[in-house]
Amino acid sequence: MKSSRVNTLDYFWAAFSGVLMVISFPVFNLWPAAWFFLVPLLVCIRGKSGKEAFFLGAFAGVIAYLGLIYWVVVAVHRYGNILLPLAIPILLLLVMYLSLYWGAFTFLASYAQEKGGWIVLLAFPALWVGLEYLRSFLLSGFPWALVGYSQYLNTPLVQIADITGVYGVSFLVILINTLFFLWIVRWKGRKGLPLQGTIFTFVLLALAVAYGYWRINVPVEGEKRLQIGVVQGNIAQDVKWDKGFQRKTLTIYRNLTRELEGQSLALIVWPETALPSYFPSGTELDGKVLAIPQEAGTYLLFGSLLCKKEGEKRKTYNSAYLLAPSRRIIGRYDKSHLVPFGEYIPFSSLFPFFNSLVGIGNISPGKEKVIFQLPRGDFGVLICFEVIFPELCRDFVRKDADFMVTITNDAWFGKTSAPYQHLAQATFRAIENRVWLVRAANTGISAFVDPLGRITMASGLFTQEALTGEIGLRGEDKELTFYTRYGDVFAIFCSLMGISLVGYVILRRKVMWS
Repeated sequence: MKSSRVNTLDYFWAAFSGVLMVISFPVFNLWPAAWFFLVPLLVCIRGKSGKEAFFLGAFAGVIAYLGLIYWVVVAVHRYGNILLPLAIPILLLLVMYLSLYWGAFTFLASYAQEKGGWIVLLAFPALWVGLEYLRSFLLSGFPWALVGYSQYLNTPLVQIADITGVYGVSFLVILINTLFFLWIVRWKGRKGLPLQGTIFTFVLLALAVAYGYWRINVPVEGEKRLQIGVVQGNIAQDVKWDKGFQRKTLTIYRNLTRELEGQSLALIVWPETALPSYFPSGTELDGKVLAIPQEAGTYLLFGSLLCKKEGEKRKTYNSAYLLAPSRRIIGRYDKSHLVPFGEYIPFSSLFPFFNSLVGIGNISPGKEKVIFQLPRGDFGVLICFEVIFPELCRDFVRKDADFMVTITNDAWFGKTSAPYQHLAQATFRAIENRVWLVRAANTGISAFVDPLGRITMASGLFTQEALTGEIGLRGEDKELTFYTRYGDVFAIFCSLMGISLVGYVILRRKVMWS
């Protein structure tokens, strides 16, 4: 096919693809838009060279991520204490980095687009999933707003995540996009619909939805139940680390905890860094905190910073503590996957000056996955950013966690779409591992998520609340899902298939030209 030149209209359609991606996510939640968001971009790269396709794809990615992660400016400015003139370039660099994945997709897709039929139908979704998987670990990983997450309200469809992870949902979404693209191509060429590809796509979609309805209706027999309390203090970020506000903060959490008395709770959960100090601190605050589970007559999980001397150095950790009613610390987990520019500055060892840019100090990563033990069940904890990394949740469930807790301080997102996006992504951890997920957030959204990914109870945003919810524990056999057991084999398979199909097209083209 002869290459056509890029014009202004091409960039309009590329931008439209980016906009459709944005509105498919919270807070818009127009998830059906994800089923055709990529079509305008695929149509406008048709007939373009690899270089032209790359720039069109990258441009669409810039539009998409500016709309999806604009809140990074708020986050690194408020939470990381980075000056606004520096925060904006950080956002732009991150957006440009993420847009490269879109550019890589359209570049590779441009080699296969002329083939049509089965190669395009399979290669496009496989390539997209492979690039999403690469994004999940390259440069420490940032798998935020993967396409599959847009479907979190589409309960029947997302149940396949217990086999494929979120990547299986992404695959189906891009498969439908590709089919629509092929319909348009065949219609323009007056060749009729690609019948075999259409049947294959709809059969695959029907199987996924049928599996979802089957999972939804599987009866749960003999499930042990626990009552869990969640406290949302709604402490503003601008006063959170004010030493003069520490006692006031503790009083707020103590009073909200008292609202939960008399409900036979197995556990009360406070958010990440609910105690805006070090713990233990060696001050009277320690005694006040230890007295709260004793007063409540139950176990208390809360977040705080830990300052620990290791050798000649003092290290700071972002930790979760479990306190017993007997006023004892019976467990601690240190956050292992930290937020770049929020909790640490990348390459700060090479440029020590950068350490001064981080507001709460350069946090050190924890090294151990800790299972907290209650009299009637065990659980693991994911702190804030960690919940978007499926492998971290898998590790806890493989270590026999009966349910999961995630604690976060979403105050640093401000009143943006990020708290809604954060919760949407967390729901997939419940589906992938078929466990209940309890979420405590400083300013919201605190929530209870069942093993089907349904949000059974949620707080407001920027409200003070004390919630009580009933959760179930995994069965006595503690059977693992396919995804928990084997992880991202589907994403790895897609990566290999996508590369193989495009490689086949390129090699075949070279043989024909030689």
